[in-house]
Amino acid sequence: MTIKPVFEDATPLTRLPDDRDFLADVIAGLGKPQKQLAAKYFYDAAGSDLFEAITRLPEYYPTRTELGILDARGAEIAAVLPPRASLVEFGSGSTVKVRRLLRHMPALAAYVPVDVSESFLRSEAETLRADLPTLRVEPVAADFTQPFTLPADLGGDGFAGFFPGSTIGNFEPPEAARLLAQFGQELGAGASLIVGVDLVKDPAVLEAAYDDAAGITAAFNLNLLTRINRELAGTFERAHFRHRALFNAAASRIEMHLVSTRAQTVTVGGRAFAFAEGETIHTENSYKYTIDGFRRLAAEAGWSAGTVWTDPEALFSVHALTRAG
Repeated sequence: MTIKPVFEDATPLTRLPDDRDFLADVIAGLGKPQKQLAAKYFYDAAGSDLFEAITRLPEYYPTRTELGILDARGAEIAAVLPPRASLVEFGSGSTVKVRRLLRHMPALAAYVPVDVSESFLRSEAETLRADLPTLRVEPVAADFTQPFTLPADLGGDGFAGFFPGSTIGNFEPPEAARLLAQFGQELGAGASLIVGVDLVKDPAVLEAAYDDAAGITAAFNLNLLTRINRELAGTFERAHFRHRALFNAAASRIEMHLVSTRAQTVTVGGRAFAFAEGETIHTENSYKYTIDGFRRLAAEAGWSAGTVWTDPEALFSVHALTRAG
């Protein structure tokens, strides 16, 4: 199972942490005035299974809505990309989404999936080669949030990029702009990029997507405490914390928190942390954009906005961007 960002679709954000990184990050986060834990640590085996369950929930619209756009408009989306380019998918994970484009790109020079989970990457690449034997598949094991080197001998008409799943929303806006600029540098002058972006909408719809009636998202959030207890000698009592998801309209983001239901002291790695009743641990942000807002962000990163595709309810968007030649 590849690491995924919170509530986005099978896209890794960072390399697998070792225990020292995990412990250092948890101690630093819990020591801040607003306690926080990094979302990348959600994904142990149990967290990954819970995430997969979340994507199937009736309240959780992003996965099925983006797939619907790719199914309905895949030919149009593929048509804005150079037909003989090498298509780079940043944080590829599963090939479920990219297949919606590949079926419309028979002259593609190569498909280059980029993922930190090398074993999962190789497995997905082998399956895709078996299903599409004429397609050249050149996987790259790398953390896409850091600069990396693309294969240099693919031929064709340069590179194009694919970044689905609204993973861009898991980054603070300045970091999202930095990441888009980095993609432009890696893909090169004149490159095209397809990006999935979740849209601002009724807060009730957003909050339900991150706080479902069945409690799967709550279990997903609370599982982070179970992981800390297991791996870092933590003493969290899950029963003394509850899940909260809220839309911060001023910041245009969904926030996830774990709320302490009582005054208590918890230890992690031998360090003690006091909680007041009602105090929270901030575990995740997911930024939501307007179409114009994301276009402005892309422009800051050196991209020109092209066509945008949305679903009939305007829940989600897929953007075509172009780099100056």
